[in-house]
Amino acid sequence: MKVILLTDIKGVGKKDQIINASDGYARNFLFPKKMAVEANKENLAKLKSQNESKAFKKETEKNEAKEIAKAIEKITLKIMVKAGENGKIFGGVTAKEIAESLKMQHSIDIDKKKILLSETIKNVGTFTIEIKLYEGIMARLKLNVVSE
Repeated sequence: MKVILLTDIKGVGKKDQIINASDGYARNFLFPKKMAVEANKENLAKLKSQNESKAFKKETEKNEAKEIAKAIEKITLKIMVKAGENGKIFGGVTAKEIAESLKMQHSIDIDKKKILLSETIKNVGTFTIEIKLYEGIMARLKLNVVSE
């Protein structure tokens, strides 16, 4: 019997996968536990529309990420910090501060986890920071850290 899995089942298959299961396994285990539904025309049509919807949403997110990447590439973000005479910053500039400054100065909302900093910036100067916006889409932000 062909069934559509509603959840991931170890050793059997992943969610939304169509598999062949024995009649007894399907009727006595998968269906009662709501882990699968029969692969009839109606359920196959629902699965197809769900997959199309997911693909459309992914494509939309990818296009939005490309637009944001283009906008970020043009920006030079300026952050004012307190620093000593030798250019050392008191504290440091973190991904959280960069994300907040981007939102305040340029109205671009980026999750701080997407900003790739190998370590906290502890000196005054100009830096290039990579931001992972989407799978395979990276943006380079020019960051200018200036002493107050």
